[in-house]
Amino acid sequence: MKKVVACKVLAVLALAIASTSCSKSSSSRNSSRATGWQINSREGGFQYNTNFREQETAPGLVFIEGGTFTKGRVQDDVMHDWNNSPSQQHVQSFYMDETEVTNMMYMEYLDWLKRVYPPSEGNFRAIYNGALPDTLVWRNRLGFNEVMTNNYLRHPGYADYPVVGVSWIQAVEFANWRSDRVNEKNLEEAGYLQRDAKTTEVTSDQTFSTDTYINSPSSTYGGNEEIHDGRANSRNAQVDEEGNETGIYATRETGILSPKYRLPTETEWEYAALGLSELRDYNIYRGRKKYPWDGQYTRSGKRKVRGDQLANFKQGKGDYGGIAGWSDDGADITNAVKSYEPNDFGLYDMAGNVAEWVSDVYRPIVDDEFNDFNYYRGNVYTKNAINEDGTVKIVTPGEIVFDTLSNGRVIARDLPGEISQVPVDENETYLRTNFDRSNHINYRDGDKRSSRYFESFNDDDLGKDPEAETRQMYNSPKHTITRDSLGNIIREFDTASHRTSLINDEVRVYKGGSWKDREYWLDPAQRRYFPQDMATDYIGFRCAMSRVGSKSKSKAKTKN
Repeated sequence: MKKVVACKVLAVLALAIASTSCSKSSSSRNSSRATGWQINSREGGFQYNTNFREQETAPGLVFIEGGTFTKGRVQDDVMHDWNNSPSQQHVQSFYMDETEVTNMMYMEYLDWLKRVYPPSEGNFRAIYNGALPDTLVWRNRLGFNEVMTNNYLRHPGYADYPVVGVSWIQAVEFANWRSDRVNEKNLEEAGYLQRDAKTTEVTSDQTFSTDTYINSPSSTYGGNEEIHDGRANSRNAQVDEEGNETGIYATRETGILSPKYRLPTETEWEYAALGLSELRDYNIYRGRKKYPWDGQYTRSGKRKVRGDQLANFKQGKGDYGGIAGWSDDGADITNAVKSYEPNDFGLYDMAGNVAEWVSDVYRPIVDDEFNDFNYYRGNVYTKNAINEDGTVKIVTPGEIVFDTLSNGRVIARDLPGEISQVPVDENETYLRTNFDRSNHINYRDGDKRSSRYFESFNDDDLGKDPEAETRQMYNSPKHTITRDSLGNIIREFDTASHRTSLINDEVRVYKGGSWKDREYWLDPAQRRYFPQDMATDYIGFRCAMSRVGSKSKSKAKTKN
C-alpha cells in the first residue's frame, strides 16, 4: 500500500515537474507557444529572430513618433486656393531625413551609377543621363545666374546645400537606390556578405537589389554561394564537398533588412513639420501653430539670437535675405543644411531653404470622410512579374525599358538586377473589399464615377467628341511625345481651347516654403503642385521610412 502511495506521489511530482518545465519552456523565446517545438534549433526547422528589440534608425534619419493632428489648418488663405480643409488625421510612427538631401548625397548616387553603368556604353547612357539634375533650372531670361548653372551641383562650396533641379521621378529613384545601398551595408556588417563586396564585386549584370535578394537570392552577387561566417538562416544553407555551409541568405525573419527609403506622404510631412511632440498648449494642439517653430513670427525671440531669422525665405520684393550684415537670413539663394534651428522633432529646414516633394498625387480636396489613418493618394499596386518556370523575372542589361517623359528626357523604368513589376490583376482583387484594381489614384476624385456628368459619360466618345472630354472632372492638357523610326523626338503640344484644369494624375504635391517664396508659404499646411517629371531651382526633397513594431521607442525598450 505504501509503495502504491509512494508511486502516486512520485507520479504527481513528476507531472508537476513536467508541467513546470513545460511552462518554463513555453515562456522561452526559442520555444513555440503554438506547438511547443524549439525555434532556431541546430537540427533545422523554423528560423526566426526572437531577440529582435526594435528597428534600428537608418543613416540620416530621425524618429518621428506618430499621433493625431489637425491637417490642413492654414493660418492665412490670401491666395483663395480653397484646396485645404482642416481634418483630423492619425499618422503612424515613421522616420524622416534630418535634413534635405544634399548635393554631396546626390553626387554619391551619380558616382555609383556612372561606375556601374558607364555612360560610354550606349545601352547605359540614358541611365546616367536620366538621373542627372537639370542644372538649367537656374537660368532666368533677365538674370545672371550662370555661376549656379555651372557650379551649384558639383562644386564643394555647395556640397551641403540641398540638391535642386530634381524631378519627383528622380527623387523616387534616388530613394530606391539608397534603400539597396543601406541594406547592402547591413548584410555586410551582419556577415551575410563578404567585406567590401559592395565595391569590388558589383557589375552592371550583377548588382544588389533588396527585392531580388529576398525573392531570388542566388540571382545577385549578394546571394552567391561563397562561405560566410555562419550568422545566418540555416534552412537556406547548403554544404559543399568539405562540409562547409554555403549559400546562407538573410530573410525578412532575421530583421536585418531595413524597410525602404521613400518620399514622405503629404500627411507625414505636414505632421513632422509642425513638430508637436513637446507641445502641450491646447491652442497649439488644436492646430493654431503657424510654423515649425514656436510663436507667430519668423524671427527668434531668444535673448542671444533675438531678431535672427529662423528660416531662409524671400522677405519682400527684391529682398531675398535682408540688408547685408544686419537682419539677414544668411542666404540669398539656398543655404547649407542645419544653418537654422531644428524643430522639436529634430528636423532642419522644414520651412524655407527649398520646398520639398512628397509622394502624393495632387487633388484639391483631402477625402478624410473615406480615410483618416495614414492618408495618402497615389496608390498603384504592382506585383513581381513571373517567368513560365515560376521564377521572378529579373531585368537584364539587354532588357532595360526606357520611358520618354513629357519634356523629352529618357529614364530607365527598372535597373538591371531588379525584379520587373506588373499591375495586380483579378488574382489579387477578386472579392476584396479594401481594393479592387491596380491603380487607385483617381478613387473618389477624378475617375468618371466622381464626375457630376457620370450618367452621360461615355468612354467611346473620348478622342472623338471634344465636349465629352470636358465632362471629365479634371480636363487637363494632354501633351504627347513620341519617337519616329530614326529615334527623333516628335513633340505634340496640346493647343485645345476647351481645357479646364492643369490637374492630372502626373502632378505631385510639394510642401514648405523655399528661398524663393514669401512668408505665406512657410506654413506647413500650405500645399502646391508641380508636374512629376519636371524640376525647378526651389524644390528639393528628403526621404522617409516606415517604422515596424511598436509605436514608440520607450515602449519597445520596456517590452524587451
